[in-house]
Amino acid sequence: MTSIGQSRPRRSRVAGLAAAALLASLVTVVPMQSAQAAVTLLSQGRPATASSTENGGVPAAAAVDGNPATRWSSQFSDPQWLRVDLGSTAAISQVVLQWEGAYATAYQIQVSNDGNNWTSIYSTTTSTGGTQTLNVTGNGRYVRMYGTVRNGGYGYSLWEFKVYGDNGTTPPATGYVLANPQVTGVTPSTYNPPHAYFHEFQANCATSHDRPDDPIVYPGLPGASHMHTFMGNRTTNAASTLTSLNAGGTTCLAPGDKSGYWMPTMYNGTQVVNPVGPQVIYYKTGVNDYTSVRPFPPGLRFVVGSPNATADQFMFGSVEGWECGESYHNADFPAYCPVGTQVNVRYQAPSCWNGLYLDTPDHKSHMAYPVNLVCPTSHPVALPMIEFKMAFPASGDMSQVRLSSGRGYSFHYDFFNAWDPAVQAALVNHCVRGGLQCNARGYDETQPGRGAALNANYQLP
Repeated sequence: MTSIGQSRPRRSRVAGLAAAALLASLVTVVPMQSAQAAVTLLSQGRPATASSTENGGVPAAAAVDGNPATRWSSQFSDPQWLRVDLGSTAAISQVVLQWEGAYATAYQIQVSNDGNNWTSIYSTTTSTGGTQTLNVTGNGRYVRMYGTVRNGGYGYSLWEFKVYGDNGTTPPATGYVLANPQVTGVTPSTYNPPHAYFHEFQANCATSHDRPDDPIVYPGLPGASHMHTFMGNRTTNAASTLTSLNAGGTTCLAPGDKSGYWMPTMYNGTQVVNPVGPQVIYYKTGVNDYTSVRPFPPGLRFVVGSPNATADQFMFGSVEGWECGESYHNADFPAYCPVGTQVNVRYQAPSCWNGLYLDTPDHKSHMAYPVNLVCPTSHPVALPMIEFKMAFPASGDMSQVRLSSGRGYSFHYDFFNAWDPAVQAALVNHCVRGGLQCNARGYDETQPGRGAALNANYQLP
């Protein structure tokens, strides 16, 4: 079996496409039952899971990303399945499978309302691979390909798994915000650029207000969230949109950064503990090829971490955990911090985007962390990696210190991009792609000859 991180030898992509095209011209599989015509593509960009994957480069999501150059591939055993969650019950009228060279000779298309109990709406034991268009009739929220016999010694592999039908709404379903334009046809960069120890700039933003709102998780519902501490845009509330944020003021040094940043409020007993002064929000590269990083699209939003995280899950995204004095790598608050010090946390966001959506129902699945410093094929667009570096003035006995979301490992934060596009592009190009360690002006003190991206007023020159 191929080891993790490796791929088995493949025929050339051109030859593979030619073969697939030939098979597609010869094999269009249509079940005997009558069915209505396809209505809408429901599966693209939806959450997908699988019984297994061959390695990290061929995830389930790659079969529903709309990119014919990415694929899902399973382990080399039977049975295996690929499932897509449409988000709501839909009338399924057509399923299209674009097989790679490793295909199923026997499989079923199944639907389910709960993801546990399945009904078959198509079955074959004589599949010959290629592109197969199945006109079907069925209803369900979940649709899966359930493979029972492979054509060879490899697994099951699909370039695309497309489900068409009618879910009674205008796609995309609730919770999906389409990017306009969508970014497609991107291949994760494996280029190894000249070494640069730093490739970052800072957004220095102070806290502005505390409010039990979350315009990403609970849009339009004031008071529905636990208490959050807001930085950056001064107007952020439950009703915030890109338009309202663009019209607001900011606590960030760069007036072009009107983004909303927020995190759970810290308490010491009943007393609110807010960071004092501008806090450091790094914009870095999360991938090896820092020259491939592009600015955030306007309106992109996501949540980093989770209020329901375990200690181990929190530590995955943290740099050092909670720290103060000589105490480091803490998932929860230290029991004691030297009097007069601050308790600090640094937490990194995913930096790979699928290019399709500005937001998704879970506020996370359109983003992914790099794998071995390369974006996964399901999320091939490299964006800046945001890193919160927060310092809270809490010290001494820490037994009464908590977050509005719970224990220290419930720390998380939200980001709603409202940068002026030209200002953000100047900083990304000069500092991240330029391999510099920049302050909020885009100036690297160790390389003064390289100049600054912004003037003394933190604006474009």
